[in-house]
Amino acid sequence: MIYLADTANIKELKELFYYFPLAGITTNPTILAAENRKLSEVLPELIEIVGDRMLHVQMISTMANDMLREAKTYKAKYSLGDNYFAKIPVSKEGFKAMPMLKDAGINVTATAIFTQQQALVAARAGADWVAPYVNRLDNISSHGIEVVKHIVENIKEYKLNTKVLAASFKTVDQIHRVSMVGSHAATISYEIIELLRSHPMTDMSLDKFEKDGQGLYDIEF
Repeated sequence: MIYLADTANIKELKELFYYFPLAGITTNPTILAAENRKLSEVLPELIEIVGDRMLHVQMISTMANDMLREAKTYKAKYSLGDNYFAKIPVSKEGFKAMPMLKDAGINVTATAIFTQQQALVAARAGADWVAPYVNRLDNISSHGIEVVKHIVENIKEYKLNTKVLAASFKTVDQIHRVSMVGSHAATISYEIIELLRSHPMTDMSLDKFEKDGQGLYDIEF
């Protein structure tokens, strides 16, 4: 499973990309609202940080033709290449837009997915990635991990050219469990990534190594 950063905070992203093996960045209107910045301000900075890794950008349009026009505009204006994915919601207009974008040579990430059937329909419509929301399902007494598992199983069974990008996490355990059911990727907030990579026993071990090693490592480098 690969990891993406689910944030538009430039300071957080620079820190994460310094040390964490991220495969890309995902954005949406809620993330932009948290930063109180417009997409036109943030997008050039995201492009600079992400380099040739994946950049998933949410479309705000509600009609299929407008989604296509919006996705084309971003691609042309910012000279985006094969690492650019237009995030399209699984609405009626979204399903209509997905094959239109694919015909135009634009990668598609189907988003706001809450059921296995929504993911399967999106895959049939040509989506490169499907993004089920794990924690939001758990919050309504559904089973986010199980939904991810069923989507992964469908993709394998029907030999679809689609991958799962699990999203919406509140705990490290949720990320652990989606990795165990075969999710291809997870997009994660800065706070959860920090929890993911750390452990108090690791910190204790490193402190002991540092103390025990004083005066013993005498080779110059």
